[in-house]
Amino acid sequence: MKLVVQVKLLPTPVQASALEATLRACNTAASKVAATARTVGCYRNYDLRKHSYQAIKRIAGWVRRPRSM
Repeated sequence: MKLVVQVKLLPTPVQASALEATLRACNTAASKVAATARTVGCYRNYDLRKHSYQAIKRIAGWVRRPRSM
């Protein structure tokens, strides 16, 4: 059984700005991965990660989180 729920976001101006920046970054990353897929000729999710994940991490400025003990 599927349940569909419609949700309306009501962000503050600061939250809206952060959400827009996040969505733009995701779109940029997705575009770069798509370009890599076309260039390399690789379209499977797992295989494509080998070709694009490190570059996306570098571009996005992602850093490794320390492990909690």
